[in-house]
Amino acid sequence: MFAQTKTFISEVRGELAKASWPWDPKEKGFKRYKELVDSTMVVIIAMLLLSGYVALLDFVLLNLVGALTGGGWQR
Repeated sequence: MFAQTKTFISEVRGELAKASWPWDPKEKGFKRYKELVDSTMVVIIAMLLLSGYVALLDFVLLNLVGALTGGGWQR
C-alpha cells in the first residue's frame, strides 16, 4: 500500500511539473501574478458585458411585449 502511494505521489509531482501555471516563478512581488490578474480582469469584464446585454435585452423585450399586449409594466 505504501509503495502504491509513493508511486502515485511521484507521478503527481511529475505531472504538476509539466503543467503551465498562471504565474512566473522568476518574478518577485505582484509582477509574478500578472498573467493571473490579466485573465481575471478579462473574465470580470466579459461577465459585466454579458450581464449588461442580458439586462438590456430583458428591458427591451419587457417593453415590447407590454406595448403589443396593451399591458405594460405594472408597479
